[in-house]
Amino acid sequence: MAPARAARHTGLCACREDAMALRTPTLHQRRLGAELRRMREQAGFGGSQLARLLGVTPALVTQMENGKSAVSVERLRTIAATCMCVNEPLINALSDIIAEPEKPGWWEEYRGILATDFLEVAELESQARRLTTYTMAFVPGLLQTASYASAVFAQTFPPLPHYEVDRRTAFRMQRQRVVRSGATPYSAFIHEAALRMQFSGPVVLVEQLGALIADSEQPTISVRVVPFDIDAMPSSSENFTYAEGPVPELDGAQSDTGLGGRIFDAPAHMARFRSLRARCDSAALSEAESRDFIRSIKKEMENKHG
Repeated sequence: MAPARAARHTGLCACREDAMALRTPTLHQRRLGAELRRMREQAGFGGSQLARLLGVTPALVTQMENGKSAVSVERLRTIAATCMCVNEPLINALSDIIAEPEKPGWWEEYRGILATDFLEVAELESQARRLTTYTMAFVPGLLQTASYASAVFAQTFPPLPHYEVDRRTAFRMQRQRVVRSGATPYSAFIHEAALRMQFSGPVVLVEQLGALIADSEQPTISVRVVPFDIDAMPSSSENFTYAEGPVPELDGAQSDTGLGGRIFDAPAHMARFRSLRARCDSAALSEAESRDFIRSIKKEMENKHG
């Protein structure tokens, strides 16, 4: 190759690599990369060592593990074999994810409008085979009425402008389609405190409780209450969403904090969330008992403020 042509070729390659490095990977792409990194680490390889075994550059290994470079099914299986991964169900699940054409999700319409945390929660929910949530201070977002959601966002501190409250409320209503359609089975564990918390007065709460009762009667939605008088609270410091994947290794979780949400997928974190989910299951009332419990609170509110 002539020197000038080689220089142009090198420059073009560098530009392509820079563009790939600048692209923001989706949650889906980052998760695939994380699994590739775990395969490598479990084999005891460094990035440069794996690159030599694959016959690629260390930069490409880094980009694949960061979700910034596309990975073919063939490349995935080569990496798995090189890393001595014998978890065939996991390899097959990752292969299916790669082979399925990735279409932009509806949440992409909000990119650049809402914080990435909002978009990633919607993406996590859309990819789940089953969803479980636990909330302590409010009814879970996937079951909130528009009035209740708007009231929750209006309580944000510092206060949000009205248009931002409306935008977040509309986004939350769209998120609910994943469970209201019946496509994704959903279990909601709700602490009694959340059923009594008023964000915009008793009228909004009574409406919300009525909607919660109606949702609990849907065949793919389970609503169970964790009452005040239990011996041990499942978690005293956080709300969380647990999203089941096609295999347990691809499960994910999201937890809210005062500074935003965080996505988890590390095995140790997932073991912790599975334990919290089991504690919720053992502490909560049955579905029928929970429905009656919510009805009693709704009636109490109506009698008190009616």
